[in-house]
Amino acid sequence: MIKAVIIDDIPEAITVLKADLETYCDNIEVIGSANGVVSGAKVIKDLKPDLVFLDIQMPDGTGFDLLEIIGETNFKLIFTTASDEFAIKAFKFSAIDYLLKPIDPDDLMRAVEKVEQQQQPTSRLDLLKENLNHPKKIALNTVDKIHIVDIENVIRLQSDINYTKFFFKDGSKLIVTKTLKEFDKMLSDHHFIRIHQSHLVNVNMIKEFIKQNGEVILTDGTKIPVSTRKKSTLMDMISKF
Repeated sequence: MIKAVIIDDIPEAITVLKADLETYCDNIEVIGSANGVVSGAKVIKDLKPDLVFLDIQMPDGTGFDLLEIIGETNFKLIFTTASDEFAIKAFKFSAIDYLLKPIDPDDLMRAVEKVEQQQQPTSRLDLLKENLNHPKKIALNTVDKIHIVDIENVIRLQSDINYTKFFFKDGSKLIVTKTLKEFDKMLSDHHFIRIHQSHLVNVNMIKEFIKQNGEVILTDGTKIPVSTRKKSTLMDMISKF
């Protein structure tokens, strides 16, 4: 049995999450709760839970403040957050799972299954805090590890069915366990454009755009075809540089 603590400043949120855990996750036992940073830190230190459901915004600080108070995180962690576009983007870039309020039972069950298998490394928590302002790095899940890379070092991405190949300035490559569609949404604000169904490119890495052939040549010499419907969008992005 996994012993859990819920930290949230809204009493109703604690009640609902506890009920959902009892209904859908019979391997979780809620042993305590708290409604703030200070009280949450005390509960964690006193009860030493295996798992913490942690709200981000609370009256006396944030979930990150709580983690700094505690120091070493020797428990597994699931963040809970309201609909905050910037926070959600930061979670995605940092490869850390979160639950969006109101919490969907299916999402809850999936999150519990994931967190059973892997502890969130401290490095990704640091990356999450950094990315809450404006993501500059991205955590990429491969089969054997998680790589934290600078977004500006990515030249292009290529679809590989349910995987995505990343190509970098230094010539290295990574095969990541997410679809190109997911990265298209994540990187749209970072001068990346999906010029073809199978290709997402960093506009900063385009060396030439050959209009007649409908293709781009990237800084590493790669030639990528541009779909007809993406030509005008690409030209508009290039003209802004």
